[in-house]
Amino acid sequence: MARSAIGDMPELPEVETTVRGLAPFLEGQRLTAVTTFRPDLRRPFPADLAQRLTGATVTALSRRAKYGIVSTDRDDHMIFHLGMSGRWRTEGGEAGKHDHLLLETGAGHRLFLHDPRRFGSVDLVSGDPLALFPAFVTLGPEPLSDAFDAAALASALAGRRAPVKAMLLDQTVVAGLGNIYVCEALNMAKILPLKPAADVSRAKLAALVPAIKAVLTAAIAAGGSTLRDFLSPEGDLGYFAKDWRVYGREGEACECGGTIARVVQSGRSTFFCPKCQR
Repeated sequence: MARSAIGDMPELPEVETTVRGLAPFLEGQRLTAVTTFRPDLRRPFPADLAQRLTGATVTALSRRAKYGIVSTDRDDHMIFHLGMSGRWRTEGGEAGKHDHLLLETGAGHRLFLHDPRRFGSVDLVSGDPLALFPAFVTLGPEPLSDAFDAAALASALAGRRAPVKAMLLDQTVVAGLGNIYVCEALNMAKILPLKPAADVSRAKLAALVPAIKAVLTAAIAAGGSTLRDFLSPEGDLGYFAKDWRVYGREGEACECGGTIARVVQSGRSTFFCPKCQR
């Protein structure tokens, strides 16, 4: 699929790929300089970002939903969201037009947060970010965790008449799922995206949970999906797009022999097979 064919924001696998790509450059490294090149992205950079991070040592990188977390030995945690077009550049050099934040390390690495559309964000939390960062408090379970199982999903969907696809995109139901991988998992589990969530059978939910986990795991292993703007920190395009079952394939054949269709739900394209997804 052409890189410019479909635009969508980086989802959980892209953020996981980003965090894993940053780790060799940041883990155990002292931050010698932290520089912002504009006052804000989607919202202002923390006023004391440079003061609190400069001189600190990065102790860990992690992810919660679609956020990356850079933790330091000062118990400060920089939380970044890539928005629609963000990525980290690790090749160094000088700041470009769309580079808005620079982290420099004692080993000489220069890491730029690159975000042409500026829908991303950077926040700073002192203490446990999972407990203290407002956006994390209401999140549902991580889809790759043991806490996300058919029983938990059935409980979250009970009595809900909204379409099952919309419910899976609700971050309070399950954290980090986005449009691409929900379309893919629903096709794998043979569930119609338009079906009211409460009407999805327990047997179908038992198929959906492992489908979600399988799709995400495969995408992470492949480096994420090829999106219009997304690049991993090393500058490589993800390679999962060629394996899409339905996403971006309107009018093409499903593996069942049906024809993939597209509808718009809540302003987003939904791709599915009317023949095998019921």
